[in-house]
Amino acid sequence: MTSRHRRHRGIGAAGAAVALIWGCATAGYALPSDAAPDAFERAAERAAEEFGVPKDVLLGVSYESSWWEANEGRPSTKGGYGPMHLTDTTSGGTYAHRPGEGPVDATGTDDPSEHTLQAAAALIGVAPRVLQRDEAQNLRGGAALLASYQRQITRAAPIDPGGWYGAVAHYSQAADTATAGRFADGVFEAIRAGRQRVRKDGQSVSLPGVPSVRPARSQLASLGLRSSAGAAVPECPAELRCRFAPAAASNYQVSSRNSNGMAVDFIVIHDLEGSYDGGVSWFKDPASGVSAHYVLKADGSEATQMVATKDIAFHGGNYWMNLHGIGIEMEGYAAEGPTWFTPAQYKATAALVRYLARRFDVPLDREHIIGHDNILPPRPSRAPDAHWDPGPYWDWEKFMGLLGSAKSQERTGEEGRTGGSVKVGQAVMIAPTYAKNPQPVTVCGSTCRTRTQPSNLLYVRSAPRGDAPLVSDLALRPDGSAGTDQIDDWGSSVVWGQEFVVADVSGDWTALWFGGKKGWIHNPAGVNTRLVPDARIVRPASGTKAVSVYTTAYPRADEYPQGLPASDQTRFSMYAFPQGQAYVAARTSVAADDFFPATPTRRETTVTGDQKYEVIQYNRRLATVNTAETAR
Repeated sequence: MTSRHRRHRGIGAAGAAVALIWGCATAGYALPSDAAPDAFERAAERAAEEFGVPKDVLLGVSYESSWWEANEGRPSTKGGYGPMHLTDTTSGGTYAHRPGEGPVDATGTDDPSEHTLQAAAALIGVAPRVLQRDEAQNLRGGAALLASYQRQITRAAPIDPGGWYGAVAHYSQAADTATAGRFADGVFEAIRAGRQRVRKDGQSVSLPGVPSVRPARSQLASLGLRSSAGAAVPECPAELRCRFAPAAASNYQVSSRNSNGMAVDFIVIHDLEGSYDGGVSWFKDPASGVSAHYVLKADGSEATQMVATKDIAFHGGNYWMNLHGIGIEMEGYAAEGPTWFTPAQYKATAALVRYLARRFDVPLDREHIIGHDNILPPRPSRAPDAHWDPGPYWDWEKFMGLLGSAKSQERTGEEGRTGGSVKVGQAVMIAPTYAKNPQPVTVCGSTCRTRTQPSNLLYVRSAPRGDAPLVSDLALRPDGSAGTDQIDDWGSSVVWGQEFVVADVSGDWTALWFGGKKGWIHNPAGVNTRLVPDARIVRPASGTKAVSVYTTAYPRADEYPQGLPASDQTRFSMYAFPQGQAYVAARTSVAADDFFPATPTRRETTVTGDQKYEVIQYNRRLATVNTAETAR
C-alpha cells in the first residue's frame, strides 16, 4: 500500500442486459442462514431446480466465486455480493465507492462485469438490494444468469453438467478466453473432485464428486471473447494473464539481482487502497517515487508487471528489504468499507507467488512470504507512518494453503495443537481460525468506527486477562501508553503465521517474547497456536547483556569501497533483546550487503560485509540482529 493522489472519474450509467430464460417463478425462500444446518444446500437445490441448472453446476460456480460464503452482505474487492458474487459497482450500492477508486478499475461504467447484480435482479423480479443480503435470492439470481447464458449458447438446458461449460465461462464475465476458461476449469475441477467445507456460520456444505463429468470446452469459442495471446515479456505463470507496462524510470532501480549476489528472499503482499488502473497509473507517474513489481486485478483476471524481477522496486518503505524483495500490489482495500478478497484474487496471487518462489527459491513460510505490515521502517521516526496492509481481513491461512505451505494445513484432532502441553521455551505459530476469530478493529477518519468481524490477528495484552491494557510499542508510543485496536496501531497485535517463543503460561493465556517484553494472547486449549518443533530459536550470546535490534543488514562503513557512501545501519534504540528472552529466526542467516546502481562512470556494485544477521520475528514486524551477539 502506498500513498495515492486522489483520481476522480465520472460515474457512468449502468447497462442492463437481460436475457431470455425459461421457468421464472419469483417465490421467496427462507434465508440459508436460518437454523437448519443444511439451509444453504436446500436453497441452492431449489434455485437450481427452478431455473433448470444442474445443482452440481450451481454449487461449483458458487464455490469458485465465494467459497459458498455470503460474507454478511458485504461486497468483495471486485464489488461482488453473496454466494454467487453478483457485482454492483455503482454508487447506489450499500458500499458507496469514491469515484475512480472503487474496488474495480472502472467504477460505475457500463461494463457488464460490474453489474451482474442488476441483471440478475431483473431476471427474477427482485430489487437489487435484496440480492445483496438475501442468500436464497442471491442463489436464484445466479442460477437465472447461468440459465440465460446457457440459453444463448445451446437454446437448451442439458441435464449433463459438462454441457454447461460455456455458460460457466460466461459467468466469469472475463473478456478473454484464458481468464474465462480458467474460471470454468476451476468450477469443473470442483465438480469432478468434489468439495466439502464448513461455512463461517457453521453450516456444512458438500459437493459430491462427479469423476465422469466431461466439460464441453469447445463452447468457449462461441462466446466471442478476445484471444489471450500476447507478448511473452512478463515474468508470470502460464495460468495468469499478464502484460508488461513499465513503471517510471525514476520509480525503481535497474539491477541484476541473483546474478550479482543480491538474493531475492522476500515476497511482499500489499493492497493498493484503490483501483487497478489507478495503481498502474500511480507507478507510471514519476512524481510518485514508488513502484511494485506486479499489480493484480481484484477479479484475478489480469496482472500488470511494472518492474522486472531482477530490478529493485520501491514498495516496502525500507531500502534493504526492497533490495531483497518482490512487491505485489493487489487491487482493493484493507479497511475502506467492509470489502472481502475474492477466491479469484487469492488464487491469482497464489499462482504468482508460487511461480516466484520456485524461481528464486523463496521458502513458503511467513518469514519469507510477508505483508507490508511485517516490514519495519528504516528509522524509528518513521514508525508512526509504517504501513499495515494487506490488513486484518486477508486470510493468511487460506492463502498459505493455496501456496501448498505445510504449516497452513488445517488441524485435525489434537495434531498441531499446543493444548495443555505448551511449555516455556517452545516455539509456536500464531494460528487462529479466520472464520472463528472475530476481533474488533477501529478505523478512524473524520470519525471513528469499530467493526467486529473475522480477522487474521490476535491482540497482545500486558497481563493474562481480557481487560489488561494492550502492550505498548515504544516506537509508536514513546511515552509507554497502552496500544489500541485502531487499524494503524500495529504494535499490539500478532498475525496468522508469525512464530514466537513461549515466555509463560497462565490458564487460558499464553505469554510470548514479543517486542522485548512478555505479551499475552488469549489461547484456551491452544486453539490459537500450533507448535513449531523445527523452529530456529536465537538468544543473546553469553556475555551479551542485550542484543541490538536493527531493521536492515548493511555492511560496516569501513567495508564500503572508496567513493561509495555507506548506508546507516540504524539501531532501534527503544527496542531491546535482553538475556532471558528468545525469538524465532528465519531458517538461514543473511549476509550484510548493499547495492549501488550503475552510472555513466561506474558499473553496478554490490557491497558485501563479513557480518551475518538473523531475521527474527521481533513483534508484528521482522527485525535483524547480528549473529555475533546471538546464540542458538
